[in-house]
Amino acid sequence: MDTDCPSRTVVEVLANKWVLYVLGSLREHAGPMRFNQLGRALPGVTQKMLTQTLRTLERDGLVSRKVYPTVPPRVEYGLTPLGCEAALLSVAIGEWALSHVGQILAAREAFTAAATTTPEPLD
Repeated sequence: MDTDCPSRTVVEVLANKWVLYVLGSLREHAGPMRFNQLGRALPGVTQKMLTQTLRTLERDGLVSRKVYPTVPPRVEYGLTPLGCEAALLSVAIGEWALSHVGQILAAREAFTAAATTTPEPLD
């Protein structure tokens, strides 16, 4: 792939783990979610990372942000039609991971075992 191709920037966004998790959470919820709701649905995400991720997704047209004129302001995030398509990718990756986690963990264990018993080759 050409290093100047704009699609690289799209792939970089979609390859981010929090992007995949946010898209998946919004898709599973099947409706808009508030910031704290999303945070609770994503254990381990920091407020800063969630904010950055949502801004990136909004910038790229995958997530919509609606602010309600209340005190304090109520903000909801939802998937756009483009975001719904992208969320299918996160679902497919998640399903694949669940189906193959046993194989991946076994491969990791075998790799670690081989690495501890076999010396690294000299260059």
